Amino acid sequence: MRSPYDVIIKPVISEKSMSGAEHKKYTFHVAKDAGKIEIKRALEEIFGVEVARVNVMNYRGKLKRMGRNVGRRPSFKKAIVTLAEGSKEIEFFQSL
Repeated sequence: MRSPYDVIIKPVISEKSMSGAEHKKYTFHVAKDAGKIEIKRALEEIFGVEVARVNVMNYRGKLKRMGRNVGRRPSFKKAIVTLAEGSKEIEFFQSL
């Protein structure tokens, strides 16, 4: 079994994700093979919060060129997590 820290890679800090934090919606990069239930359990264990909903999006890496060389940025998976009504907020996002 994987550690919760292997499932949750890093938080996404952007203008759009920070505006969602006001409504108890937090965005994280997660492991590509992680499922919604696994993401929910990992967040509940790491932050001690109660998760109500998990939305997951897979992103393919964009094609990028340097002259005649063509490459691809890495693909990733992003999860938007909504906390339950009675749950506490995640302190990490409050300090930003």
